[in-house]
Amino acid sequence: MMNELDKKINEVFAGLVVRKDLVKAVKGNAIVPTYVLEYLLGQYCATNDEETIQAGIEMVKNILRDHYVHRNEAGLVKSVIKEKGRKHKVIDKISVELNDKNDTYEAEFSNLGIKKILVDSGTVKAHPKLLVGGVWCIADVEYDHSEDGNVTPWTLSSLKPIQLSHFDYDSYIEARKKFSTDEWIDLLIQSMGFNPEMFGKRNKMMQLSRLIPYCERNYNIIELGPKGTGKSHIYSEFSPHGILISGGEVTVPKLFVNNANGKLGLVGYWNVVAFDEFAGQAKKVDKALVDIMKNYMANKSFSRGIETLGAEASMVFVGNTAHPVPYMLKHSDLFEEVPAKYHDSAFLDRLHFYLPGWEIDIVRGEMFSDGYGFVVDYIAEILRSLRNDDYSDRYAEHFTLSNEISTRDRDGINKTFSGLMKVMFPHDGATVKEIEEILRFAIEGRKRVKDQLMRIDSTYQETKFYYEDKEGKKYPVTTLEEDEYPNYYHRSITIDSNNEELYIPKDRGDVKSNADKLVEDEDTPVAKEEKSLELKEQHLEFSENQKGITYDNLFGEYLKGSSEIVITDPYVRIFFQVRNMMEFIETVIKYKAVEDVVTVHLITIADDRNPEGQVDFFTQIQQSAMPAGVTFTWEFDTTETIHARSVVTDTGWKISLDRGLDIYQQYDMNNTFSLSNRLQEYRGCKGFEVTYIKV
Repeated sequence: MMNELDKKINEVFAGLVVRKDLVKAVKGNAIVPTYVLEYLLGQYCATNDEETIQAGIEMVKNILRDHYVHRNEAGLVKSVIKEKGRKHKVIDKISVELNDKNDTYEAEFSNLGIKKILVDSGTVKAHPKLLVGGVWCIADVEYDHSEDGNVTPWTLSSLKPIQLSHFDYDSYIEARKKFSTDEWIDLLIQSMGFNPEMFGKRNKMMQLSRLIPYCERNYNIIELGPKGTGKSHIYSEFSPHGILISGGEVTVPKLFVNNANGKLGLVGYWNVVAFDEFAGQAKKVDKALVDIMKNYMANKSFSRGIETLGAEASMVFVGNTAHPVPYMLKHSDLFEEVPAKYHDSAFLDRLHFYLPGWEIDIVRGEMFSDGYGFVVDYIAEILRSLRNDDYSDRYAEHFTLSNEISTRDRDGINKTFSGLMKVMFPHDGATVKEIEEILRFAIEGRKRVKDQLMRIDSTYQETKFYYEDKEGKKYPVTTLEEDEYPNYYHRSITIDSNNEELYIPKDRGDVKSNADKLVEDEDTPVAKEEKSLELKEQHLEFSENQKGITYDNLFGEYLKGSSEIVITDPYVRIFFQVRNMMEFIETVIKYKAVEDVVTVHLITIADDRNPEGQVDFFTQIQQSAMPAGVTFTWEFDTTETIHARSVVTDTGWKISLDRGLDIYQQYDMNNTFSLSNRLQEYRGCKGFEVTYIKV
């Protein structure tokens, strides 16, 4: 059953979207990029009619079975072509080399294993990427044996790269106007293959940041984080205009130019060149390559002999971190795992954005989408066309960057801002608040680079990253890890140059560390047993993805001494919400005297879908908590009018919660060995607020 968003997507983008779970249905053991499969699905399954979809799936399966070349079946396919005696279509990755002795272009089929097939100059001129890295194609191949042993029997009759041939950009812009911001973001997330319900707003922004290199020329981004977060997927599977190469296989001739023959490298032909497995301190790196890359990333050009050439390829660096963030901040820096020759301030300063991969969840099965998204070669062409536009001035009407921000910092911020605006608001329909949100995100990503540069190279001056509105109020920007680990992070924003306090608006939880207010002067977010906090009225705000926040440090001290606790929350219905309730009771148990009995009473709304299951959950909690001295009771508000969420104690405290107990991002509840399952401090938070009031 399609939800409302999927219905709208199919209605507005008819024929240009596909159900994202179909890729798995047709892939089988074919080792091909997603965009190849979706190209075929787009031909036969770009509909919401189930009967047509099923027929289309069978058609695509037949095409793959009959025409996709598996390497271990190459001999069989060659035999089929020979015995046919006529053209046979194959789907394979094809690369072309110039044979300068014969003055001919010769093709090589990656999986089929045949080479030296003549290709005409017109085909190569029309598809120059055949010369660098190869392109997935649908090709007609014939076999005609010759007595001349120097003549290959294979003939290439036709060749068609697998990518969209045309699209209507104006229709795309008009269609964008029919979606709200949240709907559009969810459509893009589904187009990337993910279920948007599994991500918070900040995590969605991070996923969309991975698209910036496709729509922004000469954009340099690095993403370092734990294994398994999908860092390289978007650069190998998403677009026919990007190429993913192993960080250890990079050479000057391959990347830039071969001075021996003048042949251009990857940056001359691809929109995005991504370096996989870039991290690794011990990796051997050619110093000459680093120097050329530094020049290219700064000036968009490189030399070929006496000639200077320009290129527009964006550079992406993805790699794994070996240590958690607090360890890196305490002992080294966030570029710790970058190879030694790249761990150079002049190189790192060329990076426009540092995407914090440690904030992105490890990819799990339930995170994949079964909703509708763009056929990826369609969105890939849209993003490619957006490279011609510049959206970096879209905030200038409302905000101004600090004068202390250097030209290079400003360029990084502007390019990230421009890229995200193109992705999210190609029609220029962003509100001031949405523009500000993107600007803050862009500033944070560049600040993360600059703060680490100051650790690496003492010649870099401290920079105060803030922006001003038209009234002259200054808004500081910090990174999330700066807020989470202030003891280890060099805090560069305190006051401005005139000793005037920076303006920190009340609705911004991401400019200060509220975890510190819960547990002051502690390295960990959990209070030591012997330390009792002074209870006070206060209002705290927490950022999305912030970690180290637990029910113990949010509620524990305020629950001490209570004999009656009343929780009001209309949304304690489905499993994860009821599990939150159980974890709250665990906190009550920890903070009460062992000999005391505490009553915890829940006021909520009955689940109209599964009322029996809800009551069964509550009964299990009641039975489990009773031996520990907690009496759990509940009542249902039949008026269904309650909406404010709070915890009230008989000791005179009311804790107002804008999200109730539902403060955590989704995590893997099925994995017993996951720390986020076992310990709350390892879960990322949603953005939320809490107010402590003495009543």
